Amino acid sequence: MEETTLPLRDLHLPEPVGWWPLAPGWWLLIAVFAAFLGYLLYRAYRRYRHNAPRRFALGQLARFESEYLEHRNPVALGKQLSELLRRGMLAYAERDEVAGLTGDAWLRWLDRGMPLPYFHTEGGKSLLQLPYRDPAGDFSDVDIDALISAVRMRLSVPLGGHA
Repeated sequence: MEETTLPLRDLHLPEPVGWWPLAPGWWLLIAVFAAFLGYLLYRAYRRYRHNAPRRFALGQLARFESEYLEHRNPVALGKQLSELLRRGMLAYAERDEVAGLTGDAWLRWLDRGMPLPYFHTEGGKSLLQLPYRDPAGDFSDVDIDALISAVRMRLSVPLGGHA
């Protein structure tokens, strides 16, 4: 070896900093995000479960409407709609508040929280008389479409008036 040359090696750079394991701050951020995501999923599940009776009632309404279009029996439709509304409202309101209502008090209660008074129109008012009419009678004075629309609106809009 010559005295003028030194035995030097090339520069060795350190290994690049890896992304794993994560720093404690990242773990905290991941935990907060996971907790927030879990909370959102829990709320969505609760809302889904809370709206189950409404979805079922709207499905039943569609079935009753198609049966009416097939058989054209307004009295049977009136009975079905009256029972459907009563059962649908009992799913969201106190039994003492809803179960005993009849006549105009029932219609007023159904209009509560609605953007328009659907059950104080001629279509909605027919809910009171339609189930008790003679099936062989004349139904030209009954607006079935307005009645179905009123029932659909009542079942679609929650009792608080928020969708």
